[in-house]
Amino acid sequence: MDGMGAKAVPVPEPRVERFEKLGFGMFIHWGLYSQLGQGEWIQKIGGIPGAEYAKLKESFTASEFDAREIARMAKRAGMNYITITTRHHDGFSLYDTRGLSEYDAPHSATKRDLIAEFVHACREEGLLPVFYHTTLDWHQESYKSDFDAYLDYLYRSVEVLCTHYGPIGGLWFDGNWDRPDADWKLDRLYGMIRRLQPEAMIINNTGLEHRGEVGHPEIDSVTYEQGRPKPMDRRGMSKYVAAEMCETINDHWGIGRADFMYKSVPALIENLCACRKVGANYLLNVGPTAEGAILPIQQAMLEMIGDWLNVFGKPIYEGKPSDVQGEGDHFVLETPDGKLYLFIYHLKISGHANVTVNGGGAGEKTFTGLKRKVASIRWLDNGEELSFTQDEEAGTLRFYATGYPYGVNYVVRVAEVSMA
Repeated sequence: MDGMGAKAVPVPEPRVERFEKLGFGMFIHWGLYSQLGQGEWIQKIGGIPGAEYAKLKESFTASEFDAREIARMAKRAGMNYITITTRHHDGFSLYDTRGLSEYDAPHSATKRDLIAEFVHACREEGLLPVFYHTTLDWHQESYKSDFDAYLDYLYRSVEVLCTHYGPIGGLWFDGNWDRPDADWKLDRLYGMIRRLQPEAMIINNTGLEHRGEVGHPEIDSVTYEQGRPKPMDRRGMSKYVAAEMCETINDHWGIGRADFMYKSVPALIENLCACRKVGANYLLNVGPTAEGAILPIQQAMLEMIGDWLNVFGKPIYEGKPSDVQGEGDHFVLETPDGKLYLFIYHLKISGHANVTVNGGGAGEKTFTGLKRKVASIRWLDNGEELSFTQDEEAGTLRFYATGYPYGVNYVVRVAEVSMA
């Protein structure tokens, strides 16, 4: 604490600091439900009897699941990690449970340990593998009849993931919200992870109603499901906790064959920027087909985000939230080399009045809270030098944002500020 008695912000542990720098990741929801093409909750919402649903494992071939190709796709999109559903709420595991259950991929039609393939592919492409794992279970009868026995099964399931796949990036749990008053024995579960995978992030999704809640002292990152993260006030916290927003690319996590409600590429770029504005990661979901392939439309959207990151990636990955403030949606990130990056929204295209939209965008932009002397400002995409004025004493910076050249629109444009 300083002399004014203000509460200090804790120093992040190395694994948390590394996680924050990853910036952008892929979420994969894939399982037996993918064969029905109606989302990952179809067993529950569709009222499908457990015995009937379980027959899906006999046709789960994973014939088009190419983990290396998916990892390459993620890397092409500018993603640095992948979180995959090793087991979702239906209780079916994509990994070899090693005798705990026959309700797993090696006992299905594919006869493969799909998570082993996934981990190997991530390592080959330099990506961090993270394991989503349900905590509730619609298949295991003990979840309702003998909760202590179920927790032992859950513990041993996670233990398998922690001991048979080498170093992993984290465990991403989901389902405690189903029994909010139960004793989930989290000290025991998280203690085992710390012992076996000391570098792994521990994340437990608090759900739609409790975005941003920590939930347990061992949690390394809070979650924001389907909603933009808010700035975290870490003053006085017992440890530094990261943040991550997870979002679907349309309206379902698992594939919805008749779900046409795709978000736009501009919306996804803006969400990525909104996450990094507050130092949070962005975990964007894909829902593979029954056979394990990524749909062409999802692949194309990821490629476009990757193209944007090829231009503006430096501040997205390296930048941290700044005390310098912009007006409206505009914001600032600062990189370790002392440069500021101004994120500018709503620019229009310069050009002939008959082919470009007039109004909005170009013009003077004002930022406050900057008392260091600025040497230059330029657009990252084309290097164009931009005119500016500065009142160091007042901490005010104004610069003239030119419109996009004809043929260009990046949705969010970034200007690099170099200090004198």
